[in-house]
Amino acid sequence: MRLSLQVQYAICGVFDLAYNAHDEAVQVRVVGERQGIPGRYLEQIFRKLRQAGLVRGKRGPGGGYRLARAPAAISLLDIVEAVEGPIEARAPARPATEVPTYRPDFLWAEVGSRVSDVLRDTHIESLCRQAARRGVRRFRAEALEYQI
Repeated sequence: MRLSLQVQYAICGVFDLAYNAHDEAVQVRVVGERQGIPGRYLEQIFRKLRQAGLVRGKRGPGGGYRLARAPAAISLLDIVEAVEGPIEARAPARPATEVPTYRPDFLWAEVGSRVSDVLRDTHIESLCRQAARRGVRRFRAEALEYQI
């Protein structure tokens, strides 16, 4: 199974807020730079995430995005459905005039259900723990602090 590029970017964006933001608002441009995602494209994705209640946005100085829920309360299914809508398991479409074939169309609902279960059971918090165990570097805000 392949996730769309938009879904992959959404997961990376939410992950970045959970892993690197230290509960502070972060500009989409900064998230995009860290994750290698074009900022304008990511802004469109974050609008969808905001509408779904996964992130909160703040305008103006010190503005940006932060998670609207705890990382343990955000599943990959939440993110996928925020970007692409509900996952629906459907049999491939056939023309109305086509005579039904001897295909295992019952399979698609089960596959969709299992994929949904895996996405529902995978939360951003566990993704962050796994990233830390695998040595994924964290952004350190104190590295940008300057004193004169």
